[in-house]
Amino acid sequence: MEINKLNSLVELFFKKYDSISENKPFLKWLKPDKPFYTWKDIYIRILKLTFHIKSLINEGDRCLILSENRPYWLISDIAVMNAGGVSVPIFTTYSSKDYQYILKDCKPSLIIVSNNEQYNKIKNFVGPEVKKIISFEKLDIESLLIDEIINISNYKKIINYNLKRTSPACIIYTSGTSGFPKGVVLSHGGILANCEGAYDLLVPIIKKRKPVFLTWLPLSHSYEHTVQFIQILLGAKVFYAESLDKLLPNMLIAKPTIMTAVPRFYQNLFNKININFNKQSGLKKFFIFSTVFLGKKKLNKTKLSLYENLLNFLCEILVRKKVKKQFGGNLQAFVSGGGALDKNIGEFLNAIGLPTLQGYGLTEASPVVSCNLPDLVKVDTVGPPFRTNKVKIAEDGEILVKGENLMIGYWNKIEETKEAIKNGWLHTGDIGEIGEDGFLKITDRKKDLIVNLGGDNISPTKIENLLCLEESIKQSLVYGDKKNYLVAIIVAEKEVKKEKIKEIIEKVNKNLALIEKIKKFLLISKEFTIQNGMLTPTLKLKRKEIINIYKHQLEKLYSN
Repeated sequence: MEINKLNSLVELFFKKYDSISENKPFLKWLKPDKPFYTWKDIYIRILKLTFHIKSLINEGDRCLILSENRPYWLISDIAVMNAGGVSVPIFTTYSSKDYQYILKDCKPSLIIVSNNEQYNKIKNFVGPEVKKIISFEKLDIESLLIDEIINISNYKKIINYNLKRTSPACIIYTSGTSGFPKGVVLSHGGILANCEGAYDLLVPIIKKRKPVFLTWLPLSHSYEHTVQFIQILLGAKVFYAESLDKLLPNMLIAKPTIMTAVPRFYQNLFNKININFNKQSGLKKFFIFSTVFLGKKKLNKTKLSLYENLLNFLCEILVRKKVKKQFGGNLQAFVSGGGALDKNIGEFLNAIGLPTLQGYGLTEASPVVSCNLPDLVKVDTVGPPFRTNKVKIAEDGEILVKGENLMIGYWNKIEETKEAIKNGWLHTGDIGEIGEDGFLKITDRKKDLIVNLGGDNISPTKIENLLCLEESIKQSLVYGDKKNYLVAIIVAEKEVKKEKIKEIIEKVNKNLALIEKIKKFLLISKEFTIQNGMLTPTLKLKRKEIINIYKHQLEKLYSN
């Protein structure tokens, strides 16, 4: 399929359907007693839902989707676009004020919601412009059940060929680390261009095994929202995880070949595997150590001796094969995006037989800009840029991106759009460099830099990553803007004493420059979570909110 000749995401789906066996399994939600939908099942449901939505909305109307991941999510998304609407996916983990803001901002004429739990989050903010509510499960209020729509026998087949690559496909609200989310308007062509870049990357993987995805990152996230169209393009089999808690048992059922996630997932994985590895002793410990050591050598293209090759062969059978089996046995690649993945974690996972490709992107770029290659992983980089976009570094080090994948703009925010895109280049707000090999490296976040009293620029993320690599530390935040030294908030594992944290900080400080060293810390028991407003839905720190909550205690660290 020539992706660059497609006009829309709608056309992508219907053209793929025409080229694939209609009885091929496509989508399954891993909750008990849920069916495995074939391509034909999804095709018919999209047509019937399109026909109904078309009678409710006008061209360009916004249609809100609020649901957990499940097959009806994808069906609704494509049906909205096919009916001429603009899909507005929103997170199920937003705060009440965010829901209020988004509904007032985008003024949807149709709301598609999964169940009462989700509807109750927005019911107080539903305006008079909403013509209808469609639900996946029965609500306490009057709504049209999606199964009633699917059961109709009289409908007109609608395939929207009027959509253009420049037409808006969706508005995705960025979770933001401070303030209200901004609605990013993405075009059909922008997401298609991203699919084209991703396809180039995935060709070596799908040649080895038929693509199977396990999806758990919310489909309201721009990353996973685009991934669903890559899944369509590949004709993949897709499983939706029950929940984050059941991800590992779900992997044993789904046996995915490809899985996408954010750095926090890989950090937790790294810590759990390391805890298990550290419990081992004797010969087992020797083979584990050898697996990591030799795996890192191979990753860095260092030639192994005859003895090392033999030992590595044994490590493959005795360690890597067992590790892979715990994740379903067929995994060809973890793809990391949505934030910086620590180099140590990337090296470790690749070394033990879990190929992990770090990429880079942002919602405003539909969202992927670059990614490491399956046969050429450089863990301290985010890989070469997709051929469908251009990347350059500004004089101040900021990463600039240009291409069809750039957003149309921020919804209702003309000035902010002009600020973000200048002379056709998206100003990402990230600091980076491009190596001689063409691989992009992210060195920091422009806005997150700490500037101390001496005028030095310090990366808090770098220090936080080093702290969180320690088993005893679950989360951390580094503070010290306009101060003469740095301090940190530490969330430790249960029963970890203050003295132990002191030892860890002393150890970490040895690998830091003088201006980066942590002098004092605040130990807290309350974790940063989405629910308490300290993490974004993509598990990034909401620095402003955390600092506001602990401001008084942080300032006391400078007065003692």
